[in-house]
Amino acid sequence: DMLLQETGYKADPNKRLRVFLTNSLEEAPDKNSIIPFARWLSDEANEASSVKRDTPVMVVLGNPPYSGESANKGKWIESLMRDYKKEPTGETLQERNSKWINDDYAKFIRYGQHFIEKNGEGILAYVNNHSFLDNPTFRGMRWSLLQTFDKIYILDLHGNTRKKEVAPDGDQDENVFDIQQGVSINIFVKTEKKKTGNLARVFHYDLYGERNDKYSFLLNNSLTSVEWHELQLKAPQYFFVAKDFKNQEEYENGFSIQELFPVNSVGVVTARDFVFINDDKDILDKNIKNSFGINPDKELIHGISYRPFDNQFVYYDIKKLERPRENVMQHFLKGENIGLVIGRQGQVVGSMLWNLAFVTSQITDFNLYYRGGGMIFPLYLYSQPDQLFAEEKREPNLNIHIVNEIAQRIGLQYTEEKESTENTFAPIDILDYIYAVLHSPAYREQYKEFLKIDFPRVPYPQDAAQFRALAVFGAKLRQLHLLEGVEPLKDMATYPKEGSNEVERLNYADGKLWINNVQYFEYVPHEVWEFYIGGYQPAQKWLKDRKGRQLGYEDIRHYQKMIRALWETSEIQKELNGYFQKE
Repeated sequence: DMLLQETGYKADPNKRLRVFLTNSLEEAPDKNSIIPFARWLSDEANEASSVKRDTPVMVVLGNPPYSGESANKGKWIESLMRDYKKEPTGETLQERNSKWINDDYAKFIRYGQHFIEKNGEGILAYVNNHSFLDNPTFRGMRWSLLQTFDKIYILDLHGNTRKKEVAPDGDQDENVFDIQQGVSINIFVKTEKKKTGNLARVFHYDLYGERNDKYSFLLNNSLTSVEWHELQLKAPQYFFVAKDFKNQEEYENGFSIQELFPVNSVGVVTARDFVFINDDKDILDKNIKNSFGINPDKELIHGISYRPFDNQFVYYDIKKLERPRENVMQHFLKGENIGLVIGRQGQVVGSMLWNLAFVTSQITDFNLYYRGGGMIFPLYLYSQPDQLFAEEKREPNLNIHIVNEIAQRIGLQYTEEKESTENTFAPIDILDYIYAVLHSPAYREQYKEFLKIDFPRVPYPQDAAQFRALAVFGAKLRQLHLLEGVEPLKDMATYPKEGSNEVERLNYADGKLWINNVQYFEYVPHEVWEFYIGGYQPAQKWLKDRKGRQLGYEDIRHYQKMIRALWETSEIQKELNGYFQKE
């Protein structure tokens, strides 16, 4: 009462403060109940149920919990959530994995929406996880809110350390809470004035900066003083953030990576990497033996692309792994193959330019990229041999309609295997062309808004000359990233001092990378040290993952090769810009 009195509220000594203990996400029963030996608890539950069941609710306020794995799975709230699991066009949401819509904060928004909708007018105001604003998976939720409310105000407080958010000018961006997840203040207003069929008007404001500056802004502003920007809503995503889609028609004229490679999957999930994965075969063998009390089958130990430039070994027993993804991984075990690893929704790894493109030639881990989820697109599919001792046959994992369109545009004949004749092109050439396109900084900048949303679309080649030139760049990048034929450079990442070789503490300054108080790698370019692949900085992460270990001779050489590969990647990217920069 004391706190409310500061707002002008006058308490009635004959009436209780109408605050009730209840599970908001449970449906109110039709009849009151009695809990034996706990009359006070029965009274509390019945009064709460009466409010939920019979009382008009005009205002819903709160800071709902965020929980990706929600424990609130009652029939009532789950039935309400079905509205969020539909496309704006009405059919079931076309997502392989829509689990994030089940987050508790989304359920509480649906809960509040239900009561305001039931009443016919009112206000729903929450501080909550801001992921629903622009995550493509939440498009059905956004569409439902647009239909229910008249006006929606979004004050995005950002501060998402998981996405490594920074202010537009590059300055630090801090969270208003002591959490990693970015948040927003969301005010949903419903009146009885909006015409049926009209969508809500959405007003948006970005607030970046240090925590104290954000507090000051919030204390000194109100709904009427904020300089809101009204969003131009666009189907099918209906984002609640500003987007620049000026290149949309041009972008959509390209072909989709996901449509080109029909068979694809995310990477392997072991659920216990410390048991199933190691960079030492002998240790892996012991881990399996100790964990399962068996003599490990040597035939089940295979290489795995664990992180960018970090190849290890996996005990690939499909009966023991949590998610072996056999439908895709088998095609890397049966014969020679190559695959693209492409991430969807580039924004999930950070606010830097899109960088979710890498290549693999073996089994690949789900978390190859920061925050996981990279999709593996194998170039070839292997079938079972027709006869005993016969070689396994392979065929391209390519959409023939897209291949035919490429062939028509470049005037070359398509062959399923690489030939030396000049008038042909093969699946590997298509992969290399794509790999070059996806590594162009100009392409990434030009289509950055689209790369935040879904798998990339790649422009069709203009002619044979452009196709061949880009395929050459792509082949070089592919070989660099697989470290094929890569040797250390004599004047880069040199390792001049003897010592323990133990990685104790990394310290980078002026091109010199110290791994302990005595030893260092010299001539490590700054752009290589900062280079991103899949949200990771490989030159940093590879060493950080080996903290406390002694580097062997092959470890040192591997790191030197990796530095060269990253350096040459950066140089090739500069050349690729000329193919996509607009005058």
